[in-house]
Amino acid sequence: MKVLVTDPIADAGLERLEAAGHEVETAYEVEGDALLAAVSDANALVVRSGTEVTEAVFDAAPDLVIVGRAGIGVDNIDIDAATDHGVIVANAPQGNVRAAAEHTVAMAFATARSIPQAHARLRDGEWAKGDYLGTEVNAKTLGVVGLGRVGQEVAKKLDSLGMELVAYDPYISEDRAAQLGAELVDLDDCLDRADFLTVHTPLTPETEGLISEEELAQLEGGYVVNCARGGVVDEDALAEAVEDGVLAGAAVDVFADEPISPDNPLLDVEDVVVTPHLGASTEAAQENVATSTADQIVAAFAEEPVVNALNAPSIDESAFPRIEPYIGLAETAGKIATQLLDERIESIEVTYEGDIAEEDVELVTASAQKGVFQPLEWQVNAVNAPQIAEDRGVEVTESKTRQTDDFQSLVRVTVAGDDESVSVEGTLFTGDEPRIVRVDDYRVDAIPHGHMLVARNEDAPGVIGFIGTVLGDHDVNIAGMFNAREAHGREALTVYTLDEQVPDEAKEALESDERIIEARYIELNGAE
Repeated sequence: MKVLVTDPIADAGLERLEAAGHEVETAYEVEGDALLAAVSDANALVVRSGTEVTEAVFDAAPDLVIVGRAGIGVDNIDIDAATDHGVIVANAPQGNVRAAAEHTVAMAFATARSIPQAHARLRDGEWAKGDYLGTEVNAKTLGVVGLGRVGQEVAKKLDSLGMELVAYDPYISEDRAAQLGAELVDLDDCLDRADFLTVHTPLTPETEGLISEEELAQLEGGYVVNCARGGVVDEDALAEAVEDGVLAGAAVDVFADEPISPDNPLLDVEDVVVTPHLGASTEAAQENVATSTADQIVAAFAEEPVVNALNAPSIDESAFPRIEPYIGLAETAGKIATQLLDERIESIEVTYEGDIAEEDVELVTASAQKGVFQPLEWQVNAVNAPQIAEDRGVEVTESKTRQTDDFQSLVRVTVAGDDESVSVEGTLFTGDEPRIVRVDDYRVDAIPHGHMLVARNEDAPGVIGFIGTVLGDHDVNIAGMFNAREAHGREALTVYTLDEQVPDEAKEALESDERIIEARYIELNGAE
């Protein structure tokens, strides 16, 4: 597999990819048509914040499996486009958490004690001891906007220094905030009470300009520290608030446009401390995000869980061995069900019974949807299958029960149209061998084997022999078969596993016999 790296990462990450047997190509600072050409045959793309991964990039890269972001922020990646193309987007949120938190704390002290300004004047020969009267953080109130991984780490560090903590984050519970020693409040209350405000949110349409002129006025006499993402804090408004004395100071590590323009107003304000996006710039952090990203790419190539996937179902690595065999089973059940349905699919239901119902099955359900949509010749995988269902108005439901009559675990995939539905049930036998054990009301015992024929016929002597003869006449070898019936003399259903595809002529010959109600060829594409 080919991995294209377009932003520099630590050598440890590159070495890990090469050790796994993958080809690594570096092409730093490519953009525009050069980027599209470079990514055209790539199976993975590794970026940091410098590369814009747009829809055009995904259009140009038909073999792309995963985009790995060696860091936290992914606002430079079009995740919707990635999902539409079935490409996993994964970041490395843990690798630089400590580094980013430490830089935030350092910036808070730097602005509160005017450290860079005093340093510069001393280097210029001025002993300006009387010009700087700093602010202690002890007994002050820290307002945290965004109590995610970095926000939590900053809160812990500054709480230990005697600060009171208030936090604004609409996506975290009060209990979790309380565990960190923080009071969860709305944004206005956070701004009104904070002496120091630190920002730790991603840049989204909702957070862009979140802290602007009105919000900064509520922080009168306080300090703002932004080491998260540029654009969350309005730079013009921040520069004006510090220049006019509304704020005592600010510290900024990230900017809306990077590298920063020489005429950025923040550069002209004495009491604003600026650094060139150094939050993750420690040796340990760079190695951590590089190796984490490499590990996720290796996992994606091996069709294993990508633990930090942002647009695909993921699962804890320790739980993966328990659900792994059911992924292929659910996909196969979905493929069979959709090829037996004669109507447009309106809904998909995936049901789990027994021990499997105790597991995190999001990835299994996505695989069932992949199986349902794949025979319709859509470009589908477990990444974009849920999005395909949503886009096409297909309702997807998932249900679980610990009750099961005959098997330790059972997976049932039901597809339905306006007037009919088809259910296919599967389980695992000894050694994780997949078996299809029921089609609608018919109990079967079929090993999925690449090609299948499902025949509904009268329960009469000679029918099975006739089907076997027709298949033999068309050079189709039967690998296995199982026959089930409603009751003696009524309708029966037979599942044949085959070594070859059933030609149209064979299917027509079967259905020309009045005893054959339906003969449906099922293509599993070699699924086992």
